[in-house]
Amino acid sequence: MLENVRLSFQGIWSHKMRSFLTMLGVIIGIAAIIAIVSTIKGTNEQIKQNLIGAGNNNVSVTLKQGDGDYWMDGGLPAGVAQFTEEQKQRIRDLNTISNVSFYNSRAYVDGITYGNNKLSGGKVYGVDNAYLSTCGYVVSAGRGFLDDDFGKYRKVAVLDRVASEALFQGKNALGSTIEISGEPFTVVGLIEKADSFQPVINSLQDYQTYHQEEYGSVLIPDTTWPVVYNFDEPQNATVSAKSTEDMSDAGKQAAEIMNEAITDSGSDMKYQAEDLLKKAQDLQALSSSTNSLLLWVASISLLVGGIGVMNIMLVSVTERTSEIGLKKAIGARKNKILAQFLTEAAVLTSIGGVIGVITGIILAKVISKVSGTLVAISVPAIIASVVFSIVIGIIFGMLPSIKAANLNPIDALRHE
Repeated sequence: MLENVRLSFQGIWSHKMRSFLTMLGVIIGIAAIIAIVSTIKGTNEQIKQNLIGAGNNNVSVTLKQGDGDYWMDGGLPAGVAQFTEEQKQRIRDLNTISNVSFYNSRAYVDGITYGNNKLSGGKVYGVDNAYLSTCGYVVSAGRGFLDDDFGKYRKVAVLDRVASEALFQGKNALGSTIEISGEPFTVVGLIEKADSFQPVINSLQDYQTYHQEEYGSVLIPDTTWPVVYNFDEPQNATVSAKSTEDMSDAGKQAAEIMNEAITDSGSDMKYQAEDLLKKAQDLQALSSSTNSLLLWVASISLLVGGIGVMNIMLVSVTERTSEIGLKKAIGARKNKILAQFLTEAAVLTSIGGVIGVITGIILAKVISKVSGTLVAISVPAIIASVVFSIVIGIIFGMLPSIKAANLNPIDALRHE
């Protein structure tokens, strides 16, 4: 076997230009496949990051009415009870969940003011003491919520950057009093996201898919929520899954427990998880199905490369007819001749495969630089490409090898 490999390299080196031109189809095909697969993998990872974020693995489980969100501004929903502590603890104990927070919310609130300044279209959240850590917030100034804030029903508030700038316009917000629906709340802290991850926007479609306008958020303890809105309202939840792969299961399991609070069996109300992982997978499937067409086109060049290998091997058999006849005359068997030419074809295409992989990686990097598209080099694709190139050599080298093995030694020796 090693002798056959040595003879193969010797034959390839003695016809360098011819061998390179023979390998060119394989090189182009493998390079195209590596570049396309790397782009597909990078695009899928970008979609996943854009939708899910930089690893917080959070899933929102909210109350829905039919196919849409339920807006509490329309009044308390009939047939939806408060969560019991036992239900909350069962959700915390789920093996797919690392953290969970329960909260109330109002969107597009206009009743948040400081003096003559108003937060238009802001959001108010009545949160528990796990909200900041679960949702990935850090305190940038002042403090977060204390246990006494909840136990003593303190009317304190924490603002994000957008809300602080809108209400205080660059002034120090700490210690100031804002009004929420006419109720005074003292600002005790400012918060910001611990991770500044932003979706990568490369097109108008990306903008429409990922962009979310900032309106500003005001957080207050959930124990003071009834002070502002007069009722104990059903809560929503944010669950933090232990891993990205657990997000779908974590959201579904939490929603199942939360739906036990739906006491009216005929109600169209139910808690649903926002399955970002499923959405990411759907977008990835769409992206992959589009790019798979490119893979088929690239595979055609491999077929052309294989035909080129078969052609050059037939030429090689013709050129070396006398050599084959001499080997058979001194006792070389058919399987030895067959193995020699198959090895030469496999070595030829494997060299082309390796060069194609290197070219494909370089091409993928160039595409990334030029288009701004994320690429991720796939090791399995590299291994599969090299193995496939060897298989191409064996398949398309089979006919020339059989022809060489079946030559009549007398006729071969007389060949000029």
